[in-house]
Amino acid sequence: MILLDTHFVIELIDVRLGGRGEPHPHPALMNLQQVFVSVTSLWEVAIKFRLGKLPLRTSVEEWPQLFATAEIQLLPIDAKHVLADIGPEIRTNDPFDRLLLGVCAAEGMKLLTVDRELVNHPLAQRG
Repeated sequence: MILLDTHFVIELIDVRLGGRGEPHPHPALMNLQQVFVSVTSLWEVAIKFRLGKLPLRTSVEEWPQLFATAEIQLLPIDAKHVLADIGPEIRTNDPFDRLLLGVCAAEGMKLLTVDRELVNHPLAQRG
């Protein structure tokens, strides 16, 4: 099972679900039954959008319905995700990265990422 890092969630919306992006999405996005999205990513994107740091092609308010239509499970944030032992702590101070790894630890997933601070973590998979 694969949990998408926020970068890939944005690509998923723009390329596969919104239909307005690149013609060749990442291979992991081709089989949507094997990928999951955490509410953590929605939270991160909504904050960055509201601060003017992230332009979006598709309004973040539409994302939950797009996921539901595509039958992609949107995982809520749970106490077990926050409290999970993620193994080696990450060097980044980004709480969203830590929470995504907590989701992976609690749910038995790997985080698909290109983030250089995360790709070598045992719970991550290079995207």
